[in-house]
Amino acid sequence: MDRKFRIGDSKVLESRETVDGTMIRRRREAADGRRFTTYERIEMPPLTVLKRSGNKEIYDRDKLLLAVRRSVGKFFNSELEVEDVVNQATDILYAYGTDQITSKQIGEAVLDVLAEVNEVAYVRFASVFREFKTLEDFENILKEQKKKR
Repeated sequence: MDRKFRIGDSKVLESRETVDGTMIRRRREAADGRRFTTYERIEMPPLTVLKRSGNKEIYDRDKLLLAVRRSVGKFFNSELEVEDVVNQATDILYAYGTDQITSKQIGEAVLDVLAEVNEVAYVRFASVFREFKTLEDFENILKEQKKKR
């Protein structure tokens, strides 16, 4: 069975905003009667990321989503929760009001969100992002988190 759909050959049955308000979900029906869903996201102006190496690249939300999913995804109950972390972190990055950000700012934005939504994921992400080398590094971040409570 061919699973390819042509959006131009379909009609919209229902449109609604996602819970977090960042996308429009459209339920569609193809000409042959099969149904599928598309998501539309507001396109923001591109951000340039200044990497630690000095290289520059365009900010890629999907790349960040993959990194967050890989590093802390198992600490969440659903993919939507991981998406929400990335959406909130992306909002923080755009709130800086500049078209150039650093990879460090990206990591810190993710940490800011994780600190609010999942402490274990926060510690796990911090250990990778901040390159923990000793047990003391873990102890220090745990003390920080306890103070914030």
